[in-house]
Amino acid sequence: MPKSEIHPEWFPNTPVYCDGKPICSVGSTKKELQVDIWLANHPFYSNSLTIVDTEGRVERFMKKYGLDSTDQ
Repeated sequence: MPKSEIHPEWFPNTPVYCDGKPICSVGSTKKELQVDIWLANHPFYSNSLTIVDTEGRVERFMKKYGLDSTDQ
């Protein structure tokens, strides 16, 4: 027999927030979800060439391999 009362509580209409704005609702074991990137602001899907770089990784890569950031 399976044990009773071992599964977390299921919330069928959990709101998903990005930048404090509600995006959609999904089923989850948490009451609300916070996301940083989603379909509408992801560079791949929005055709944006901006790169999110908080630690200078892109600049170090470009410098290491002698690339210009405007080359594509």
